Amino acid sequence: MAHFIDVILPIPLQKAFTYHITEAESQVLKPGIRVAVPFGKSKIYTALVLVVHNNPPTAYEAKTIHQILDESPIVTEQQLQHWQWIASYYLCSLGEVMRASLPNAFLLESETVIHANTNAEVDEMQLQDDEFLIYEALQHQSSLKIDDISNILDKKKVLPVIKSLVEKSVVHLQEELYEKYTPKLVRYVKLHPNHSSEEKLQELLELLSRAPKQRQVILTLFSMEASLKKPIKVSDLAKESGASNAIIKALVDKLVLEEYHIQIDRNTFEGDSNSDSKDLNEAQLEALKSIKSQFENKSVVLLHGVTASGKTEIYVKLIEEQLLQNKQTLYLLPEIALTTQLVQRLQDYFGEQVAVFHSRYSGNERVEVWNNMLAESNKAKVIIGARSSLLLPFKNLGLIIVDEEHEQSYKQFDPAPRYHARDASIVLANLFGAKTLLGSATPSLESYYNAKRNKYGFVELKTRFNNILMPEIELVDLADKYKRKRMKGHFSDRLIEEMAETLEQGFQIILFQNRRGFSPIIECTTCGHSPQCPNCDVSLTYHQYRDQLRCHYCGYNSIMPKSCEACGNVTLDTKGFGTEQIEEEVKVLFPDKAVGRMDLDTTRGKYGFEKIINAFEQREVDILVGTQMLTKGLDFRHVKLVGIMNADNLLNFPDFRAHERSYQLMAQVSGRAGRTDLRGKVIIQSYNPHHNILQQVSTNDYETMFKEQLDDRHNFKYPPVFRIIKITLKHKDYNRVNTASDWYAKSLKQVFKYNVLGPEFPPVSRIRNLYLKNILLKIPPKQSLLQTKEAIMKIHNSFQSVKEFRSVRVIIDVDNY
Repeated sequence: MAHFIDVILPIPLQKAFTYHITEAESQVLKPGIRVAVPFGKSKIYTALVLVVHNNPPTAYEAKTIHQILDESPIVTEQQLQHWQWIASYYLCSLGEVMRASLPNAFLLESETVIHANTNAEVDEMQLQDDEFLIYEALQHQSSLKIDDISNILDKKKVLPVIKSLVEKSVVHLQEELYEKYTPKLVRYVKLHPNHSSEEKLQELLELLSRAPKQRQVILTLFSMEASLKKPIKVSDLAKESGASNAIIKALVDKLVLEEYHIQIDRNTFEGDSNSDSKDLNEAQLEALKSIKSQFENKSVVLLHGVTASGKTEIYVKLIEEQLLQNKQTLYLLPEIALTTQLVQRLQDYFGEQVAVFHSRYSGNERVEVWNNMLAESNKAKVIIGARSSLLLPFKNLGLIIVDEEHEQSYKQFDPAPRYHARDASIVLANLFGAKTLLGSATPSLESYYNAKRNKYGFVELKTRFNNILMPEIELVDLADKYKRKRMKGHFSDRLIEEMAETLEQGFQIILFQNRRGFSPIIECTTCGHSPQCPNCDVSLTYHQYRDQLRCHYCGYNSIMPKSCEACGNVTLDTKGFGTEQIEEEVKVLFPDKAVGRMDLDTTRGKYGFEKIINAFEQREVDILVGTQMLTKGLDFRHVKLVGIMNADNLLNFPDFRAHERSYQLMAQVSGRAGRTDLRGKVIIQSYNPHHNILQQVSTNDYETMFKEQLDDRHNFKYPPVFRIIKITLKHKDYNRVNTASDWYAKSLKQVFKYNVLGPEFPPVSRIRNLYLKNILLKIPPKQSLLQTKEAIMKIHNSFQSVKEFRSVRVIIDVDNY
C-alpha cells in the first residue's frame, strides 16, 4: 500500500501539497514534524506534516520527500487547529500562518551553491571578465554561495553571470539545506582525569612551581570547586585567578585541565524570586472574587479598571492559582516597551518560570523559548509577550490575560495572517478549555458591547489604588492663547507655569505628541513648494537630529536642502511639529533639566526601550517627550504632570474610530500622572476645548462616550453592530488599479447590494510606488459570516483568473479594527 503525507509549505498556497513516503517513513512521521521537500523546479523548502494517509493526489504525480528534520513534532495538535481557524477566519493560507508562527531558524531553506564542473574542458579566452573571476575563485575553493559571488564581483545582480557560466558548462548548481539555529555553548573546565589521584596531583603542583601563574590557576580552581560546588566557567576562573585565557588554554593543551561545553539558554533569570505578591485592597479583592465567580459560567471576562487601580496585582493572584494547578498562563501586552517593566515585576514573584517572547528577540532566542514550551519546562509556565506569543506551542494552557485589550497594536496589518490577537486568543483559550481575561481602563467598543449584551462577564474597578484621586484635567484653548500672545513656541503659559511648579517640587513630567520627527512639512514661503516623497503621496518629515527629510511610509530619506528645489530661494519654513521639536523647545525653556524622548527613532535597538524606561524610573530624566508608546500601561511613580500638546490632530482623523481612539489615548496618557500619593494634573491643549470627546476625557466619563459612539455606529452601520471586511487593491499602474477595483466592487455589489462602499482612494493613495484603492464590505448582524466569506473567495478567484488583473495585489482584511 502506498503512503502519502499532506504538508503545509511556508508560502501562500490555497491547499496542502501531497508527497509520497515509504512505509518505514510512515511509521515515524506524525502531524507537526518538519520535513524537507522539493517544490517547483529546484527549490527545497521546510514543510510541516499535516496528515499521514494512503490517498494519492489526482491532479499531479506525488514527489518523494528530501529528508525528515525532526524526531518528534515541533507543533502541537491544538496549534494546528488554531492555525486552521486563523487561516479560515482571516482568509489567508495555512502557509502564511506557519511562516508567522515558526521562529525563522526552524524554516530551513535551500541555498544555491555553485561548484566547478571538473569534467568540462574550459577555454579561458571565451570567458568574460566577471566569468573569469568566478572561474578563478573556484580553482581555490570547492564551492561558492550567491553572496560570495556578489562580494567577488562587487555587485548585486550576479544571476546573469552565473546563468552564462552554466550555459558554457563551466559550473553546475546544487541546492543545499543549511541549519539556522546555533545553540549557545559555554566553556567550562575541570581537572584532567590524569591528575585525579593525590600522588599525581602532588607531582603536578611541584612541576608547576616554576610556572607561578599556571599554579595559581590550579589552586584557584580547587578553592572555587570547594566553595561553589558547581561546574566552573572558563571566564569565571580567568577572573578569579587573574590569569589570561592564553594561560588556561596552555593548561588545556598540556592535558592538565579538561575543557568541556554546556548548552545554555540565551535568556536566563539569575536573580532571586523571593518576593511575595502584594496584599490586595478591598476593591481589588472584590474584583478578584467577582472574576472567579464569573469564570464559572463565562469563558471571557472583561475587567474595566481605571488607570492605576492595581489590575496587575489581580492578574498576579490569578497567575499564582494557575501555577498551583501546574497550568500555563499567557500574558499578552500590546507593546514591547511594556514587557521591560512587567518582566521585572513578574520575575520578582515567579522567578525563572517567566518566559518572554516578542519581535525584538533574535531567531535563536525564539527557538529556545519554543523548545522550553514543547518540553513543558519549568522555564515556560508564565509567557509574557506581544501578539506573536499567541502562536507558541502551549501544552497545558489555563489562562490568557489580554492587558490593554483596546490597543490597535493587537491587530496585525502586514503581512498575512492579518489576525487580531484579542479575538484569536479567545479561540485559543477555548481549544484548551481555558479562561480569557480582558483588562483595560478604556475598553474597546466591541468588548464593552459584548459585556453589555452578557456575552462576556463584566467586572468594574472604579477606584485607584490607595484611593488616590483621578488626575485633575484642565483644557487650554490654544486659539485664545495665540490671540492673547501667551504662547512660547508650542507651549501655553498655563503649561509652562505647571511644568515649572512640578519640577520645583522634584517631580517628573510626560509630554505627549503623537507625531515623531521635528516637523511633518517643510514649505517654501516664496513659492509654496513642499518636498514630497518620490515613492508615496506624502510630504517628507524633517528629522533635525540627522538633518534629514524622511518618509514614514517607505523609509526614503534625503539630506535637508539648504534652498527651495523649485524656486531656489532659501526661504524654507517648517509647518506642524513632532516630538523632536517639542524636545528642542523644552531644552530652551528648562535648560538645567534632563530631557528624554521616546519614539520609534530612539527605541530602534534591542534594548532601546529598556534604556529610556530605566533612565526615567531612576529619575535621570526629568521631562519625557513621547508618542503613543507612552500611553500603554507604563507605571512611573514620580510623574505628577502630563501635557498633551495638541489634541486636535487625534480628533480630526479620517477614520470612524478616530473619536474612540482619541478618548482612549488621552485617558491612557492622563493615567500616567499621580500614581502614588499626590494627585496628578493633566493639561490638554486644543483649538476646540468644547469638543464632546475632550469634555468626556476631562470628566473621565467612559459610559457617555460609549453611548454616543455606539449611536453613531448604529446609524452608520459600523462595528460593533456590523462587521467589516476591507479589500485593498494595489498596483503601480494608476489605470489598472481603477479598472480592477471597479470590476471587484461591481461583483461584490451584485451579491451584497448596498453594503459595499467604494472603491475609493485612501487619504494616502500611493505608497512605495503602488497605487491603493479600498473597498469596504459591511456585514449585517444576522448575515452568515461563513457564507459571506465563501462569496468573497468566489469573486476573488474569478478576479484572479482575468489575465489583465493577475498582477494586481489584493489584500483582504477581516475585522479591520
